[in-house]
Amino acid sequence: MQISQVGIDLIKSFEGCKLTAYKDAAGVWTIGWGWTRPVDGVAIHQGMVITQEKADQLLVEGLKDYEAPVNSSVTAKITQSEFDALVSFTYNLGAANFKSSTLLKKLNAGETQVAADEFLRWNKSGGQTLFGLLRRRAYERDLFLGYTA
Repeated sequence: MQISQVGIDLIKSFEGCKLTAYKDAAGVWTIGWGWTRPVDGVAIHQGMVITQEKADQLLVEGLKDYEAPVNSSVTAKITQSEFDALVSFTYNLGAANFKSSTLLKKLNAGETQVAADEFLRWNKSGGQTLFGLLRRRAYERDLFLGYTA
């Protein structure tokens, strides 16, 4: 499966796009649509600036990297909305966290509602609950359950 425009819009709305490097809530250098990996082989650093075109290119590249672990790890039959929510979750938290999550275990066990509720547990950064993560997880959960605006 591939993420839909609904899923991309969800990611964009929560990540936001900053063309100048900044440190995120966990102190990680970030740029563009929440990108944390090197850009053209250069580690993100203070003062780094990219174009909107580059930010959009990195998002497209990154989405493929986060679709892959969802496609390879989910054994249950899922809807497009569930897939979109899972890719957003994985984009924000990383593939390793997704693959080891209770959310994935419950989903693959057929416990869809329990899996949906697991989104809400992932609301901390650096040990602190963040309002932005509370909101994002609620939106991801709603999308997962098929509720769209």
